[in-house]
Amino acid sequence: MELTTVWFIIIAFLWTSYFFLEGFDFGVGMLLPVLGRDDVERRVLINTIGPVWDGNEVWFIVAGAAIFAAFPEWYATLFSGFYLPLLAILLALIVRGVAFEYRGKRDDPGWRARWDKAIFWGSLVPAFLWGVAFANIVRGVPLDADHEFAGTVADLLNPYALLGGLTTTILFVLHGAVFVALKTSGDIRIQARRVASIAVIGAIAAGGAFLLITQLHHGDPVTWLTAGAAAAGLLLAAAANARGREGWAFIGTGTAIVLAVATLFTALFPDVLPSTLGAANSLTTENAASTHYTLTIMTWVAVLFTPIVLVYQGWTYWVFRKRIGTSHIPVREPAK
Repeated sequence: MELTTVWFIIIAFLWTSYFFLEGFDFGVGMLLPVLGRDDVERRVLINTIGPVWDGNEVWFIVAGAAIFAAFPEWYATLFSGFYLPLLAILLALIVRGVAFEYRGKRDDPGWRARWDKAIFWGSLVPAFLWGVAFANIVRGVPLDADHEFAGTVADLLNPYALLGGLTTTILFVLHGAVFVALKTSGDIRIQARRVASIAVIGAIAAGGAFLLITQLHHGDPVTWLTAGAAAAGLLLAAAANARGREGWAFIGTGTAIVLAVATLFTALFPDVLPSTLGAANSLTTENAASTHYTLTIMTWVAVLFTPIVLVYQGWTYWVFRKRIGTSHIPVREPAK
């Protein structure tokens, strides 16, 4: 297998891991005003992802760095053509991270309410725009003969891309609701299951439409298989959630996300950024790649350090595996 193909697969794995892990983070953030009816319940929700949210974001950083090192021309064209959406995502992630750290620094309901809104918007904006971005990557964008973006932001807001954004938003809400039900006890757990039972209908409708359109325009026998398996994951999540089997429901939503992302990357290959102005202008794994020597060094680094990262992150989730509820949240002392 060519190293260019190996690194395309590695990058696909990194983005898949990011969406699987950060997906429920975004979902919890978007559900904060829905499931958190008071400050104690909102603290429970935040504590479900408190030990892991920043570690989950590392996958985004590594995925971006891998594109920069392995396919520098893809990185340059992507980050110039998608500049405004990616800037909005980065700003939202920064605000969201600050909100997690700052909301408890003052015993002031107004202060916490403002940071709660920051968590909500800091989760919603990336959840939607990541779907828009990856839908455009698969669909293709106007690239000229020099592989430079020749369009405008309006070109990125086409119906297919907006459907992609809607799909990721609803799917992450579902993933987050199932995660909350898996990690909490008491009334929050019950409410999260109710939200999941509603969100799964929207995820099946939007996700089904998005994957069907993707298949009709870019599909092959392999992607039909992965798309069908992603749909089966959503059906598993719906059935398991209805029976109160949160673990199986989480496996279902996770499977749907993993296989949906796999469908997009499989449909994209061997391109990394197709051009709507002609196939000759498209960026591929060959014309966008770094040198063989660079890819070789990167491969050895990935072989050495990826298992360490996986073991460490798995250990983190094992340590913080217990359910939490309102009884675990200490009562705030009245401000003097």
